[in-house]
Amino acid sequence: MRRPRKLGREVALVGAGMSRFGMFKDKDSKHLFAEAFNEMRSTVDKGIDPQDIDALYLGNFTNDFFIHQGHWGPIISDLVGLTPKPATRTEGACASSALALREGVLAVASGFYDVVLVGGLEEMSKRNTEEVTEGLAMAAIPYEVKAGFTFPGVFGATATAYFSRYGANREHLMNVTIKSHNNARLNPKAQFNVSIRDIMDQKIERATRKGEPVPEWTDEKEFLRDPKANPAVAWPMHLYDCCPISDGASCVLLVAGELARSFTDAPLYVVGIGQGSGRGLHAKEDLTYFEATRYAAQEAYEVAGLRPEDVQIAEVHDCFSIAEILHIEDLGFFKPGEGYKAIEEGLTGLHGSKPINTSGGLKCKGHPVGATGTGQLVEIWKQLRGEAGERQVPIRDLRVGAAHNLGGTGGTCTFTILERR
Repeated sequence: MRRPRKLGREVALVGAGMSRFGMFKDKDSKHLFAEAFNEMRSTVDKGIDPQDIDALYLGNFTNDFFIHQGHWGPIISDLVGLTPKPATRTEGACASSALALREGVLAVASGFYDVVLVGGLEEMSKRNTEEVTEGLAMAAIPYEVKAGFTFPGVFGATATAYFSRYGANREHLMNVTIKSHNNARLNPKAQFNVSIRDIMDQKIERATRKGEPVPEWTDEKEFLRDPKANPAVAWPMHLYDCCPISDGASCVLLVAGELARSFTDAPLYVVGIGQGSGRGLHAKEDLTYFEATRYAAQEAYEVAGLRPEDVQIAEVHDCFSIAEILHIEDLGFFKPGEGYKAIEEGLTGLHGSKPINTSGGLKCKGHPVGATGTGQLVEIWKQLRGEAGERQVPIRDLRVGAAHNLGGTGGTCTFTILERR
């Protein structure tokens, strides 16, 4: 019988930072990581000397394709002054830096290292949309690629299956989109820090200024129903259901639990960590859930000794609007078929009982794929420390937050639980 999984040593997160996410023609991956690293250093209340860092774990999906440069571990190690310390690159598609985090946690928990830098980066904007689509498709299952499935197609099929089983529809996807934009509006690091209402008003103002016919949308959903404003990409996925092409970097600093207070008076502890893998669409028993997520969540809850109801806030991998609905069910926050209803009722909003994607999520914060996993943890860091500004959730005694990161078409998943003590 398998023994219960536990970390052999406490691991604390004592600093976190990220660049702004977006499309930056005048910045490269090194510029972006330097921004993230410098912000991380500024959050370590009692300071950190790079020479005290034992190792680097860096997530990157495929800058090899996007900018024809690989071997990013030593490049970034040299950039931030860690050489000749070891630098390891991890790749798990969109979950690349979450895998880096897992390796960093295990390295510290084993006792081998005391202080580890974990981060991720991706530079996608130097390619056009067709080329980025080709690059991302490298993370799909070969059968899916041969069948012509791009990622919007995969999640379009997933949404169609979910609609058929549970009675949801496009209106429920719009609820996710509207919430994500409302949250991102309060996030200065977000790629799209505008609400759907803001976008509507901008388009109306532009039409008025140019003397063109003025749209007569009455609310956000009428705007999202308009095929000219929100065209179909892969039904039922429309433009505003999809995350953007993004550049960005993020990083966190992990230390042994017994050393945490020498870095900060407000550390967060990694209490749960899990990873799972999943089948391609052609082999899945059911398109309405991700087996990798369910496995990773079960493992993380076991390690933490917690239940889904103990998690007060979470960032989940909403690469498409339907994904957020599925993930909050697979993580146990809501029962299967109840996720879309919870969002409609406002339970996942900033002032709801289970705030989800307070950063704006991948959908609006942006999705530079190699940076996403640790970028999610930056948001949880800010929220649990009460440093999220206008988007700070008002939950009293906010102590437990989590980040869920999915790679490919569901082939890789991690789930990490942080606790403030």
